[in-house]
Formats: sequence, C-alpha cells, structure tokens
Amino acid sequence: KIFQAIVSSVGYDGTIYIIPKSSEIELSKLMTEIQSKFKCLGLLEPYGWKEGEACVVRGSDTMWYRGRVVELCGSTLQVQYIDHGCIERIPQCHLYPTTLYTDIPPFCIPCQLYKTIPIGNFWQQDAVDCLQGLLTNEEVEIHVQELPDNPWGKLSISLYFGGMSLSSFMAYQKYCVTEDCQDMKELELLGDIPVAPSYKLPSLPLPGDTFPVRVTHLVNPKEVYICFDSSKNLMKQPATGGDASCDSGLESLDEALKWCNKSVNSFPLLTHFQTEMPCLVEYQDGLWYRAKLLSVMKSDPVKILVQFVDYGSFSVVPSSRLRRIPYHLLKYPVQAVRALLAGFKPALYDRNVERIPYSPEWSVEALWAMIECIEGKQLSASIVALAPEVTISLYEDDKNLVHMKLIEMGLADLDE
Repeated sequence: KIFQAIVSSVGYDGTIYIIPKSSEIELSKLMTEIQSKFKCLGLLEPYGWKEGEACVVRGSDTMWYRGRVVELCGSTLQVQYIDHGCIERIPQCHLYPTTLYTDIPPFCIPCQLYKTIPIGNFWQQDAVDCLQGLLTNEEVEIHVQELPDNPWGKLSISLYFGGMSLSSFMAYQKYCVTEDCQDMKELELLGDIPVAPSYKLPSLPLPGDTFPVRVTHLVNPKEVYICFDSSKNLMKQPATGGDASCDSGLESLDEALKWCNKSVNSFPLLTHFQTEMPCLVEYQDGLWYRAKLLSVMKSDPVKILVQFVDYGSFSVVPSSRLRRIPYHLLKYPVQAVRALLAGFKPALYDRNVERIPYSPEWSVEALWAMIECIEGKQLSASIVALAPEVTISLYEDDKNLVHMKLIEMGLADLDE
C-alpha cells in the first residue's frame, strides 16, 4: 500500500510516527471535541497515577491532547501523546485522567525503516537529530512493506521525501546500512563523479505557438530570461524582477529543493571551480538554489560569479556560499530560458543619456521602462526563431507587443 502522510514526530529511539493524510479531518474533529469537553486547568488534587493510564494532556500550546502515562517520575510523569507519538515529561497539574475516547484507536502509526539497520544496532543521537530535523511536520510518501507481528508493533515502511528514499539518504550519511540502495547513485554529490554532467535543457514550444510566460530576469530591454507556465512558483524568487514560473516538472523540483535546504549542511563546500559546473548557491534570503559557475571574479578572498539556472539572474558570491549539488537535482530541466525579443532595436545613440554600463547601446531609461512593462505581469510569447539564438515576440495581456511602449516613448526603434 502507498499513501501520503504527515510525520508527527520522531522518537528518541528513531521510531517514526506518521498520521495518514486521509485521517487528518477525523483527527481535527476529535481535537475540537476534546477542547469543548475539557476547559479546566488540570488535576490539582493528589491522584494515584498508574503506568498505561489514559489521560488528556495540556500541551505547551494550551491545547488538550489524548495521552497515556508511560512512566512515573515523582512529581512529573512521562506521557505519550497517543495521536502524535511524542513522549514528554509533564507536571501532574497539566494532566487529567479520563476514560473518554479510549475506544478510538490512536491516529498516529509507529513505523520503522524496512531492512535498515542503524550503525551499532540503535539510532545514535546525531542520527535521531537528523531524522527529527528532516521529517517533523513534513508530508512524505509511505510504501508499506511489512505489517507488525502484533497490533502495537511498528509498521515496516519505505519512506520517500522529495522523491528520495529516506533509507538511502541515511545510509549515504553513514547513519545506517540498508538493502534499499536504489537512490544511492542519485545521492552522490558532484565532485564524487569523474565527469561532471550539466543541467538538462527544457523542451521548447513549437515556433508560432503562443504560450504563457513570465520574465524572471531582465539583462537589457532586448535580452531576457523566461519561464513557462505561471501556475506555480519555485520556492522564493532570487531575482530582482518578476515571479518565477516554469513547466510541469516544477512541483517535484520545488519539493526536492525544499528537502535539500533542510539537509544542506551535510553537503561539502565547493573547493574545485570549473566553468559551467552545477552547484548549490545560498541566496540573500538564506535559501539554497540550483546554479552554475561562470568565472572566478576575485582570488583573495575568492569571489565567484554564478547564475541561478531556474531564474537567469546572476550573483557574485564568496566560496562559503557554494556547496556541491546532489546528483539527483540534475534530472530536472533548468526552468529559465534565455531569449532575445524580436521587432525592435535601440534608439539612436545619445551621449548625453545615461547608458547601461554592460549594454551601452541601451539607455537606463529604456531598461526601467521595460521593467515596468513586464514586472509581475502575466505575459505570452511565441517563438520566432530557435537559431542562432532563441528569439521570441513578447505580448501583454491585451496581445499588444510589449516593446511598442518603448517605441512610443522614443526609447527604441522598430527593427524590420
């Protein structure tokens, strides 16, 4: 059986507690009912608690949860939140004994990774910390492999996050050994592989077809980077103009990047610099994105010019913000495509007008005018030519060519 679930907690022994997505509504209804039934502060008078006794627990969020006493510890009790799996030491004044709801089975399911043996035969603390940081409150895909021998036992599962096997990931990090080695090659980092591959290019629409696009980066009024299909956004946008958007592979890429950001500290820093080499780069928002190296701009300290391949934007970063990229992130095509806009050219050169330093044929005013025409807007395009460079006609919502505003303002001329 395969289903989606939320990881509610990871126990100190590495037990993974999951709540099937299909059970979320029922659990929410139960929680609402418990809150309406219990409005007290907890049991304030002495009470003879017993191990295994059912109770409700007042959590740190002031909500009441179903619980079970696991161990007596003097004035505090070890209590397990039975619908979430986690165990905490709770003062007796935050508990209330009850037989209500004991006929309802726990909503969370305790799980163990199938045919996966932790180093030393138990999960070490650093491995548990890794599992907790990676999985808690995240949605994952569960493949049931073996049922437990008894109803209270652990379900043996294969767990997938961002399309990656958790067992393979933990084995690659040297926390365990596993028979599930199907993703081990994809977990290899660039640098482990003798010949560094490059990113895949996306499929382009047929010339003449009109398709929705967003401009994710503007080099000058005539040179842009576009993404197809604006229905989804790729994490956050590491560029100054426009929103990112791309093809149908975006959702799984977005998921893979999210998981990479959670475990990025396990990826080594980049020490070998090669032009066009894929890598992960930390942007100003603190998140890591796919990029490629372009050149070394400075040697002491090292500063590298990189391009974010899913947006087209460029940045100069220190080597401390570069990490080796997991091989499996290369299977997703780049989301941003460089394109030239057809139908116009720079206006006649005027020395008295401020120019773009790297594209002096264009005025700064023309750049700002083009930014205003495209920023944050849903545009459409059609491909005019694929060679020698991808050339497109870019249209506004009203199907008018975007560059006509620049021509009206005298900032560009028509190019027949």
